[in-house]
Amino acid sequence: MQTYRVLIIGSGFGGQCAAVNLLKAGIDDFRVLERRDFFGGTWCQNTYPGAAVDVPSPLYSLSFASYRWSQMFAEQAELQRYTEQVIEQFRLRERMELQANVERIEWNEAEKRWAVHTASKGIFYAQFVINASGPLSQPVIPRIRGQDRFRGKTFHTNHWDHSYDYRGKRVAIVGSGASAVQVIPVIAPQVEQLHVFQRTPHWVLPRADRRFGSIQRWLLGVKPAYKLLRWLIYWQFETRVIAFKYSKPAIRLVQRQAMRWLKHQVPDPNLRAKLIPDFAIGCKRVLLSNTYYPALSRANVTLHTREQGVASLDESGINTADGAHVDVDLIIWSTGYDATDGVISYPVSGKNAVQLRDVWAEYPRTYLGTSLPDFPNLFIVTGPNTGIGHTSALFIIESQMNYILDCIRTVHAKGLRSIEVRPEAERTYTAMIHREMERTVWKSGGCHSWYQSKSGHVIAMFPGFSFSYYRLTRALKPADHILS
Repeated sequence: MQTYRVLIIGSGFGGQCAAVNLLKAGIDDFRVLERRDFFGGTWCQNTYPGAAVDVPSPLYSLSFASYRWSQMFAEQAELQRYTEQVIEQFRLRERMELQANVERIEWNEAEKRWAVHTASKGIFYAQFVINASGPLSQPVIPRIRGQDRFRGKTFHTNHWDHSYDYRGKRVAIVGSGASAVQVIPVIAPQVEQLHVFQRTPHWVLPRADRRFGSIQRWLLGVKPAYKLLRWLIYWQFETRVIAFKYSKPAIRLVQRQAMRWLKHQVPDPNLRAKLIPDFAIGCKRVLLSNTYYPALSRANVTLHTREQGVASLDESGINTADGAHVDVDLIIWSTGYDATDGVISYPVSGKNAVQLRDVWAEYPRTYLGTSLPDFPNLFIVTGPNTGIGHTSALFIIESQMNYILDCIRTVHAKGLRSIEVRPEAERTYTAMIHREMERTVWKSGGCHSWYQSKSGHVIAMFPGFSFSYYRLTRALKPADHILS
């Protein structure tokens, strides 16, 4: 029988952070389940051309694992090397199970443990489960009439097919968000024709990237210098919340900067008009790029707006909403992820067979974005309302670990078997989250984004400073929980 004290689902940064924190707490009876045939999560899966982080690398790293980054905004290959370094440094590989795709998990109240059913590795049992599958792990491809008729090549940016040579081909990319804005400048000079299908334009700001020199890289290996740089970047980025929530004049100031950038990079007034968003900056994810606008201005690139969007496919390409036909050899879906309603992709059955899908039928909700009533000993890393639009997601993940480890240690110290949040504590927390959300640009900025669930509630983001979330997770509140 495969029985552990803790099971971690997912081997990306969330899973790695959970594993290392367990080891530091003296808990080594755990296993990491990874559905793929390789470790590492997002930055090992997303290998599309141009893939890179949009948070400065020294901040977008785990506090306990420094690294000599080569540039301010690391590219995918370097992020993968960093991921592999963390796995090797803490000897996590021997604690990971590959191709262990979780199909469902079920709580056994009598035994006070979870049964985790996998597709090919059998059933695992654990007292505690930490779901670290991540919000950006379920790619979405829209259902479009005629998809099965298209004879060319298609794939999502999340599953880039490197065996296909797109050079000299007629290519369409559907979507103009964070992945597309990185892919387009790389492939545009290499293809015969590139058609960009944009549903809505995004605000774009300059990307203040730079290569680190040899002395700077050496300093990144000195822990005090590394910590100081992280601290400086953190507070610089933390001030952005003032615009997102507390100051409409600040939003207007940043938006004017984005307009100047657009005018500077796109001299053609007709193209520029297609690239001006009709919502406040920050309502959707702000994109950072120095090369996206120039790529769209190339002679071999055509930008299609919503009115010229994809209506259907046929054998040779795309039929557009305005009645045109576009012949293409390759369609790239850059259409995002099920990051709100699909936070957990597998069925979860809690106490008294309560189903998570039913609890979340209206919209996903949790206490501290991490735990739920009727689901004892279950913790969700980067759960509802833990996203952060202005700083590093890894800061939030590490904050969550304070709470998760406190829960596990408290159960052990008291000689008990389970812990779950009280329904009234979850309701109070959720009410606070959505009350505060009303003041943010994500809710009132005039857009519909992937930050929102089907209900209209903003589910992806935490409505405030990241240090406020850190304070909330710093110490367990026993009165908010049921211990048994």
